[in-house]
Amino acid sequence: MPVSKTVKAAVKPTVKKAVKVEKPVKTVAKKVELKELPKETGLKLSVYNLLGKSTETITLPKEIFGLEVNKDLISQYARVYLANQRRGTLKTKSRGEVSISTRKIYRQKGTGRARHGAKSAPIFVGGGVAFGPRPRDFSLKLNQKQKKAALFSALSSKLRDGEIKLISGLEKIEPKTSKMSDVFKNLSLLTKKTKVLLVIPKSGKDFANVTKAARNIKGIQITSSNLLNTYEVLASRNILFMKDAIDGLKEHYFKN
Repeated sequence: MPVSKTVKAAVKPTVKKAVKVEKPVKTVAKKVELKELPKETGLKLSVYNLLGKSTETITLPKEIFGLEVNKDLISQYARVYLANQRRGTLKTKSRGEVSISTRKIYRQKGTGRARHGAKSAPIFVGGGVAFGPRPRDFSLKLNQKQKKAALFSALSSKLRDGEIKLISGLEKIEPKTSKMSDVFKNLSLLTKKTKVLLVIPKSGKDFANVTKAARNIKGIQITSSNLLNTYEVLASRNILFMKDAIDGLKEHYFKN
């Protein structure tokens, strides 16, 4: 009996066409090399005059302002500095030191109260203090190499944050607060939250006018280049160096 075409079509096995699976293309990420700018580029600063105008550009010493920031060392210096400011003279009197009668305040038994031998006990008014502060030495030490490294690290950090400015001709200013205020206004450093550290080359008669003109301005602190310390740098929002103070700083730490 002949088989109909429809039956043959139903019996005929269906062959699935092979689907080509495209292999994922591996994308190799190209390494992007970041070229570091030469350190000398970031060490160039403009020198401003009393009117706030740039007169020249100088390159700061790399060994002072071009170092890597060591946060751990700066933190250690701040801890040592603050610890050395503590006098450690606070003292309270114990029950053996207070000036009070030592007689037994009431009989040992029969009162229903706790037994006490004297009025000098810490629980009584006028008695001694238990576990109170005693005189002690809080001072810590850092060697000279660590102090110098911490200072240079803090100055390098301030320079990278754009918080250092240079000024020339400040030694010729009159010893008047109004004149110095105008200088800070021209440099955009005099604000409601002013915290400026003015660094002069050295203390003495040569820069007495600068000290007299700036000492009464709120938020202005004055120091010389040879007395500059890390904590003052960290506590200041901006640092204003007189141009000669940079040379004084270099001479102080690199005498040989």
